[in-house]
Amino acid sequence: MAPLQLVSPAFEDGEPIPREYGYTERNVNPPLEIGSVPDDADSLALVVDDPDAVEPAGKVWDHWVVCSIDPATETIPEGWDASEAVEGENDYGDHGYGGPNPPDREHRYRFRLYALAEPVGLDDGSTKDELLNAIEQHVVDEAQLEGTYAP
Repeated sequence: MAPLQLVSPAFEDGEPIPREYGYTERNVNPPLEIGSVPDDADSLALVVDDPDAVEPAGKVWDHWVVCSIDPATETIPEGWDASEAVEGENDYGDHGYGGPNPPDREHRYRFRLYALAEPVGLDDGSTKDELLNAIEQHVVDEAQLEGTYAP
């Protein structure tokens, strides 16, 4: 079977994320397309973060933490209402998506999708660290899409 896939019709891997998805713009998630979910996946989890924020913010900045996504999901639409899933807390202190907002220069944003063999069992408002700890032994496949965003 092909590896898990994550792409966006809004931007290519490694290319700029359109301005409208930024925190100070429309602040809605870009559309995402999911493919080749393993048959043994019980759920999906998605983490969006900014590894280049370590210099200005002192840590990797978490923009979106979502788990308990139905493994039959093929599309996450722009501005997705994740009420059927569980959304964690981002580093803006909000639940849900918080768009790119680099303070200093162009940053990379990682959209990491995990196919999980077992349900996670986390509550709304959980952190990325709590999610990553909970899924550590249950990841059956993963995919990454990366985009850039400049101030």
